[in-house]
Order: sequence, then structure tokens, then C-alpha cells
Amino acid sequence: MSRLAKTSFRPAAWRLACLLLVWLIAMPAQAERIRELAGFAGVRDNVLVGYGLVVGLDGTGDQTMQAPFTGQSLTNMLSQLGITVPPGTNMQLRNVAAVMITADLPPFARPGQRLDINVSSVGNARSLRGGTLLMTPLKGADGDTYAIAQGNLLVAGAGAEAGGSSVQINQQAGGRIAGGAMVEREVPLELGANGGLLELELFESDFGTAQRVVTAINDEFGRPVAAARNGRVIALDGPANANSRVNFMARIENINVTPTEAAAKVVFNARTGSVVMNSAVTLRRAAVAHGNLSIVIDTRFGVSQPSPFGEGETVVVPDADIDIEQQEAYLRVVEGADLVDVVNALNALGATPQDLMAILEALKASGSLRAELEII
Repeated sequence: MSRLAKTSFRPAAWRLACLLLVWLIAMPAQAERIRELAGFAGVRDNVLVGYGLVVGLDGTGDQTMQAPFTGQSLTNMLSQLGITVPPGTNMQLRNVAAVMITADLPPFARPGQRLDINVSSVGNARSLRGGTLLMTPLKGADGDTYAIAQGNLLVAGAGAEAGGSSVQINQQAGGRIAGGAMVEREVPLELGANGGLLELELFESDFGTAQRVVTAINDEFGRPVAAARNGRVIALDGPANANSRVNFMARIENINVTPTEAAAKVVFNARTGSVVMNSAVTLRRAAVAHGNLSIVIDTRFGVSQPSPFGEGETVVVPDADIDIEQQEAYLRVVEGADLVDVVNALNALGATPQDLMAILEALKASGSLRAELEII
């Protein structure tokens, strides 16, 4: 009886065009609003985090022997409510779970405003479905409390167990509460505190785009109100009056600017084998030879039996036959002045995603590929 083990490094041919997004094909640059390219300094979200307890679970909470901090947290909370738990009490609770709560505090948030929160188990709870989050303070990076969270969880997952078998759909150790936190403290933000001076920050640093933004703003107002400090930050001479400053900022956000074309870049995703390139990628003339190896291991088992009345033992002897085949490869000329030409040239190689990564790296090293390589 034989067993055939085959290891092949030659998957079926694929086409790179199927992996590339259609809208990456070269197109003329289009104007965008400044609000899509930049934001005002200081106008940003602030992250909040808190630790709390979820109660009311149907026997799916933390096992306090494996997660002792859940019992400690419950004891501390009960003591604050005037209930004393005798020392050394082993509370075997299965309807309580320790959780972490996260939220984003938007700019200009005022006390009384509601925030959406995410709740995630930190113990060994099987599910948070049907649980209620008890009042939990949410703190910022400075350690101050900015919001209070409480409410009933919405868990998207579902599961069932019976007779030693179980089934689960989606994840059940986390949930979400819409409007589950109330802002108790605002983050101080003084825009234009220095005589109306504002700063506009580009999302992507680019000297050409910064120069175009400055020109567009000054043309809109008919006077020099904007000046670039570097490739990202643009200083604005705004009004000192708060109401006029808001109108000034709104007007700037809606100015149309055509950004400079992004630098040529090829992005590899080593985990999925995806290869994506933007429209600025070009190929100078180069010759590429591409071929793959196919290794076939054929193992047969024979029996070695000693002669009659001999003192030897009957043993099974494996006989392996290894064959290495190499795919024929020929030199191919690749060249492309735009994205369509580059795709057609690389498709002609018939390489797999993993092989294409190595080919593009070699083209980059030879100076033929005019793009930056990034591996994620």
C-alpha cells in the first residue's frame, strides 16, 4: 500500500487584474473640499475607558475561581452601597462579569450629551447577552472622569449548548450600548485664543497640497489670511470674535482644492497575498524570467522479512521517491507608462501573489519599478 504526499509551489495561474480595484485606474485629479483634506488643530475626539461590572447574566458570567478580580470588584461595590460581605466568603457567582468600557468623546461635547459605548469582557464569561452594565465612570488619559456609563447591552452574537455540543454565531463576549454614557465634564478647547490665530493640519503631509490650500484660501478671501508653516500645518489669521470665527472656519472647510497626485506606491498584504498599487506606478523597460518548482514525494512501504529459522524481525521499510520539476520560464519584457500597462505587463508573467511580491521587489532593486514598496 502506498501513500502519495504532494507539495506544490505552483498554484493555478491567476490574473492580477482581478485583485486590483477598478477605480485605481489612472484618472485625472479631482477637486476636494478642504474639510476632506485637513482639520483644525485641537478639534478631535478623546478616548475614554472604564472598568465595571455586568450583572443579570443567565449563568454565563465569570467563574470567580479563575477570575478572582470579579468577586473583589463586586465586594467593593457592595461595600459602597452599605452591604458588608464577611471576609473569606467564596461567592460562586455565574451571573456577573467584569468588563472594560470604551468610548470616544467628540469635540465640543457638553455635560448631559449621550455617547455610544462598547463593552468587552475581561474575564472568562461565555456571553454577555441579557446583561446590564452598572454605573461605571469613564476616564480620560489624565485620569479625570468625563462620563458615566450604564445600561442594557445589545449583543449581536448567539449560541446554544446541549448534550456536550455547542454552536455559536458571531462573538458574544462583547456588546454595545447606544447612548449608554452621559457626559459629565467637557474637554476645554479654546480656538483662536491667541488673537484669532488658528492652525489647519493636513491629514497627509504634502508640500504641494499645502501650497495649493494656502493659495485657494487667500484667493477666496482676497487677502493673505493663510501661510504654510511646513508640509502639514497652515497658519490662519482668523477673527477674534467667536461667532465670526465659526463662520470663517466653515467658509474655509468648503473651499475646493485639487491636491497633488500621491506618490507612486505598491502595497503588499503578506497575510492575504493582496497586491494594490496606485495610478502613479510606472515600469521602466526590464526583462524578467519567472518559473516555479513542483516537488512530488511518493512514499512506498515494503516489508523486510528474515529467512526461515533466522533471528531477524519483520520490519516495514519505507521507500521514498522524490521528484522535482521546474516550470519552464522565458525572459519577458515588461514596461508600462500607466497603471493599465503595468497590470498587463505583470499579468503576462503568470505569477502567483507570493511570486509577484518577489518580482516587484526585484524590479524595485533593479530600478525598473518607479514606486515605493510597503508591506502590511
